[in-house]
Amino acid sequence: MKRVTGIGGIFFKSENPPQLYDWYEKHLGIQREPHGQGASFHWRELQAADGTEPGPKAQTAWCIFPQTTKYFGASKASCMVNYRVDNLDALLEDLKKSGVEIDPHREDQDYGRFAWITDPDGNRIELWEPPKED
Repeated sequence: MKRVTGIGGIFFKSENPPQLYDWYEKHLGIQREPHGQGASFHWRELQAADGTEPGPKAQTAWCIFPQTTKYFGASKASCMVNYRVDNLDALLEDLKKSGVEIDPHREDQDYGRFAWITDPDGNRIELWEPPKED
């Protein structure tokens, strides 16, 4: 079973998200989406093993959260990575059998399905199964 297929997002905390967003835009050119909740980097997966054929459209989210966010769960870490996965249910079942700490909360959105696990150092990890393309 294929597990992680890529990075779906990078999230981190800040004492002053608006100021930090401005810094990243000014110095690195990362511009927030019109709704103001982070940036998206759009790209294509590769179909052929040699990387010559473009595959489905994909994106990586980049967001700054307030230091007080509850989105990182009990983790004391200042950042969280969202990993793209092909089959969230199968992966969670396999992780459960391996004794990995799994948050029982799930989210199903029109932009995909989400679950969270915790690594041995207490870092919260977000798993995301993007919606299947028609």
